[in-house]
Amino acid sequence: QVQLVESGGGLVQAGGSHRLSCAASGSVFSMGWYRQAPGKQRELVARITPDGVTNYADSVKGRFTISRDNAKNTVYLQMDSLKPEDTAVYYCNAQRLGEFYWGRGTQVTVSS
Repeated sequence: QVQLVESGGGLVQAGGSHRLSCAASGSVFSMGWYRQAPGKQRELVARITPDGVTNYADSVKGRFTISRDNAKNTVYLQMDSLKPEDTAVYYCNAQRLGEFYWGRGTQVTVSS
């Protein structure tokens, strides 16, 4: 069993920056961030493998950067040029041995 603990949610002004962190209780394979806005389905934001291969949703390319520290089993999401439509609950996700794990989510609200 892997526990994921997210931190860094909050209220940000449009155009601003913010960083999310997620620490896993053990070593994992891929890690990523998903988000869910009110009335919408959960969607992938960004994902990163242990060797640093990344992929991003088109809506955040060029604005968000995902990174990880394998020694700390931690993944980060640097969010720049935030838009009101980025407002959502952000969930950390990790995969290990074919199992998927989720954090509880952290709210990010971007005010216009």
